[in-house]
Amino acid sequence: MSFSKILIANRGEIACRVIRTARKLGYQTVAVYSDADQAAPHVRLADEAVHIGASAAADSYLNVPSLLDAARKTGADAVHPGYGFLSENAGFAQACIDAGLVFIGPPPSAMLAMGDKALAKRRMLAAGVPCAPGYLGEEQDDATLTQEALKLGFPLLVKAVAGGGGRGMRLVRSADEIAPALAGARREAQSAFADGTLMLERLIDDGRHIEIQIFADAHGNAIYLGERDCTAQRRRQKVIEEAPSPVVNAGMREAMGRDAVAAALAVGYRGAGTVEFIVDGALKHYFLEMNTRLQVEHPVTEMVTGFDLVEWQLMIAAGLPLPVAQDEVRITGHAIEARLYVEDPYAGFAPQTGSVRCWRPQQALLEGVRIDHGIEEGSEVSPFYDPMVAKFIAYGRDRDDAIRRLRAALANAPLLGLRNNARFLSDLLNHPAFRTASMTTTLIDQWQERFDPLLQRPLPDDASWCLAAAAFALQNGANWRADSVAAFDIPLRCDEDLRSLRVQPDRIGQVKVTLGGQTHRVRILHFDAGEMQYEVDGVTRRAAAVMQQHELHLALGAATFVFTEVSPFPDKSALQDATRARSPVAGKVTQILLTVGDRVQEGQALLCVEAMKMEMWLSAQTAGTVSAVHAQVGEQVESGAVLVEIELDAKKET
Repeated sequence: MSFSKILIANRGEIACRVIRTARKLGYQTVAVYSDADQAAPHVRLADEAVHIGASAAADSYLNVPSLLDAARKTGADAVHPGYGFLSENAGFAQACIDAGLVFIGPPPSAMLAMGDKALAKRRMLAAGVPCAPGYLGEEQDDATLTQEALKLGFPLLVKAVAGGGGRGMRLVRSADEIAPALAGARREAQSAFADGTLMLERLIDDGRHIEIQIFADAHGNAIYLGERDCTAQRRRQKVIEEAPSPVVNAGMREAMGRDAVAAALAVGYRGAGTVEFIVDGALKHYFLEMNTRLQVEHPVTEMVTGFDLVEWQLMIAAGLPLPVAQDEVRITGHAIEARLYVEDPYAGFAPQTGSVRCWRPQQALLEGVRIDHGIEEGSEVSPFYDPMVAKFIAYGRDRDDAIRRLRAALANAPLLGLRNNARFLSDLLNHPAFRTASMTTTLIDQWQERFDPLLQRPLPDDASWCLAAAAFALQNGANWRADSVAAFDIPLRCDEDLRSLRVQPDRIGQVKVTLGGQTHRVRILHFDAGEMQYEVDGVTRRAAAVMQQHELHLALGAATFVFTEVSPFPDKSALQDATRARSPVAGKVTQILLTVGDRVQEGQALLCVEAMKMEMWLSAQTAGTVSAVHAQVGEQVESGAVLVEIELDAKKET
């Protein structure tokens, strides 16, 4: 099945990734883009690009007629779905085939078999693949599901049969959590996959998430390329992945690989796929699901095997056999991938939106380091898509070597302009639980519940405060001869911390800054184009930094800080107002639990805003009566927008 021009039905870093390999092999490429992505890097990287709709995914990247029309307009004869969006949608795969296009992925029949998690589990049981206990029945009423949940016992997972990426999944640890878990999982699954069908699965507590990369061709060959350990997760979504797993030995790898290949053969699979297992404390594995696509974490497998998995996908789609046999697969060294999310790990991993002010991935390209990304300076991160904007991958001779390289890369290529999880990733890589391979899939969530130090916001040290004060002072013209001008105070804020620093001009380009009774000499040697070279008390260092108006964005190590010069005039918009409930993020309103005239109590849930695959509930900060609701279900709202107004109780007013 020959083809020469590939339309990539996706966006961001995976679109860029596919385009690079396609070009290397001589294929022409077509990008598609929404309103929000018209200036995105993947659009310029491709040979051609077609606008396919509005910013919301349902109007663009999930719009099958628009995608097929883009292929027709450009003469594309093949489609690569990337991951996410329509990558596991059998209807889309069939529509591509019906339109005469080569779908670079498994056949629709295999996608249907594995896309329905309940059906997939039944097939795995028939094929002799071990599975965790669960309920896979067609009866979907709450009474039946509750009864089956009580039979299974706790903890258990409520899962969308059409789910993926943690969507439509809820953890249940007690009987009183069943009803809200069913409602939440069904609602999220219906929104994300247009299918609210649920299944139940007994949770392997304190388990490890280990998956096997498989490939199958149209000539009856199927092999596995080792495992990836994806145990480090938050809210059932992966954060760090590595290959090989630090807990898997050769015998276990062979057993899991054999089961994964059996799973693929059971459904007539073809192309790249991943069979996911949960592994208990005794290192016994149970089938979770099969992802019928390329995975986000595929680069770690590429690094330890030396194979280009996208190239393999294109070869198999063209009808060629697998390039190697099972006994020719060799795994050498160790590779780790860290997902860079624009989210705040220190505020419940809340997603962020805004502008990328500084992003220099080329500064972190050490030997053995790879960064896959789809952003650039000036890019706008919108609420419409996943919060993952880049992947840092490091290869080393062993696990410690890979960890060291990856932490260095995170420090050398900071993202400024939006809160992100780079510092959290660096700290997690160095955490004893990760270092000793004792992570579980729920450990990060447990840390969040008990306010573990790893999830406490890092604070800038005194030297950083002094550097910020010097940057503001020198920007404002404090570049005078020593002692020629009296000292002055600069009030600065970083998050909730407010400090006043005493600044004394010292000599050209240098100031003396006093904080907490200690005086430091600070000299800024160079500050331009996102990079600052500075000297504090005789020690010269470099940092990524951007100054915009009254804000200094500063990256030190993998941590980023925003220092603001405080105005002497109060900002009324920043004042807390309990009578106005504001959206915590830019996103879509998915539920409203009140109407005008309703009485609410402090802490009562008001409405739900969904952004970047996460639901966030807005709660009343005071008791009172709802006087106005400024939103509708399905409406897109901006961060900070007033959504609900509450009239205080009379006793509150006095």
